[in-house]
Amino acid sequence: MTTCVVVKKDGEVAIAADALVTFGDTRLSRAYERNQKVFPVGESFIALAGTTAHFPVMRSLLSGLGEECRLGSRDDVFRTFLKVHERLKTEYFINTKEDEDDPYESSQIVCLIANPEGIFGVYSYREVFAFDRFWGIGSGRNYALGAMHAVYDSPGFDAARIARIGVEAGVEFDKSSAGPVEVHVLRLRAADGAAGMAPNNDGVA
Repeated sequence: MTTCVVVKKDGEVAIAADALVTFGDTRLSRAYERNQKVFPVGESFIALAGTTAHFPVMRSLLSGLGEECRLGSRDDVFRTFLKVHERLKTEYFINTKEDEDDPYESSQIVCLIANPEGIFGVYSYREVFAFDRFWGIGSGRNYALGAMHAVYDSPGFDAARIARIGVEAGVEFDKSSAGPVEVHVLRLRAADGAAGMAPNNDGVA
């Protein structure tokens, strides 16, 4: 499992994640493999929670969609993940069943998205959320949400700092999360269409 978060504040968005992979009772830390749970797709950064099998699949799938991969609004994300679901079934052989009374086929994907348009979350049945402040996924998310809530309105706490605090809380208290913490920061798109990396984008630390 994991701790992944997104934060939006003062014209910037941040996405952050821990670096631990687990196999049952076995931990695979950054000391043994370069685990990165955040990856770029176009102008966006994507963070995933769940099985490690999702990571090569989603990197390949989203990059392979080309211009069809549109993640700039809640509706764009929904339409893109409909395409993702179809290709997960036909090309990657996803198991679409979770429970007997499922209303829809499951994509088995839980992810967070940060880009110059905002911060979004996607869940198994293609439910898409556009967040105004922050959110988290993974086994450490409750610790992260509490920590981010406690500091979000504090003066001098920008999106990157809040995101780091959230993941660090997960690392501190969740048995399935561990450092180092990876943080990526983007500027929200301005009225003139300008966007880009924020100067405090600090990668892994």
